[in-house]
Amino acid sequence: MNKTATTIPFDPDSTKFPQRMDVPQPQYAPQGVKTAWVWGSSDMVGRLNLLTPTRVKAAASSEIKTGEMVPINWSLNHPETPAFARESFEHKIKTLAENIAYDDVYHLNTQSGTQWDGFRHFAWVPTGSFYNNTLGEDIVGDKANHKCSIHHWANHGIAGRGILLDYRSYCDKKGISFNSYEAERISYAELEACGKEQGIDIRPQAQGGDIQIGDLLFIRSGFIQTYFTKSPEERKKLALRPHQSGPDDGQRYAGIKQEEPMIDWLHDCYFAAVAGDSPTFEAWPTNQAMADYHLHEFILALWGMPLGEMVDLERLAQTCKEKNRWTFFVTSAPAKVPGM
Repeated sequence: MNKTATTIPFDPDSTKFPQRMDVPQPQYAPQGVKTAWVWGSSDMVGRLNLLTPTRVKAAASSEIKTGEMVPINWSLNHPETPAFARESFEHKIKTLAENIAYDDVYHLNTQSGTQWDGFRHFAWVPTGSFYNNTLGEDIVGDKANHKCSIHHWANHGIAGRGILLDYRSYCDKKGISFNSYEAERISYAELEACGKEQGIDIRPQAQGGDIQIGDLLFIRSGFIQTYFTKSPEERKKLALRPHQSGPDDGQRYAGIKQEEPMIDWLHDCYFAAVAGDSPTFEAWPTNQAMADYHLHEFILALWGMPLGEMVDLERLAQTCKEKNRWTFFVTSAPAKVPGM
């Protein structure tokens, strides 16, 4: 089939989608903002719409070859001391009947271990609008409701073709110095070079590349590898660096760069979701000298694209390297908690 998405709401079964600067402006989107809320005013799952039965079936057929399973969940008790002064994970065992039955009780901030940033996590800052005009009053207070809650993702499901860009291995091979605990910025050009080293053209198929509509992107920066090279005392000290808004933030993590080529690429590939192994995915803090925005704003608030952080990509990277194969079938089960 050859169907082009030209009108809002987009038809997720389309085989062609417009580039960022050509996307029509919905009347209900923030004024002056391109690419926002293209799936309709009542949509709750954003780019997960691209994970249609046709695409999921095609991904399973092409990518499941050996049947090997590679878990990518990092343990909930890592980091032991979370970044940004978040609460540490707590696990208690409750005895129901000694030697007969036990329960487990968790207390956690959902930014512990591997997590998806939901649509309620980060707004389009100029208007305070979360995805599809969800507002703060929809999240907390007397008018709180389930608009754009992550449980809608759980009801839809996440499964499709994953693609890994192993940027840390690329740096190691090329002798490039890279510090996961500083705001090292991975540019589009560097990801392009990394992809080329792996034999991948990271442009979308519509531009002659290898990225397919609905792919799930994973970028390995090596944060988890670096984390385990440090002592518990060093990890705690780094996690407790003072947090403040702006370029002088003591919380500093490597990630992708805030730049127009990166925004265009992330948009035009029509990824269903993106994820990385660092606590922030994008370089933190944002480069205030060049950009007064966060990529979270575009990814979550405007495009409705799930954003994963602290995904354990170590074993996956090793498996991909051994097989010289950087695409795979991936599934994920978001928390089914209405109002989250």
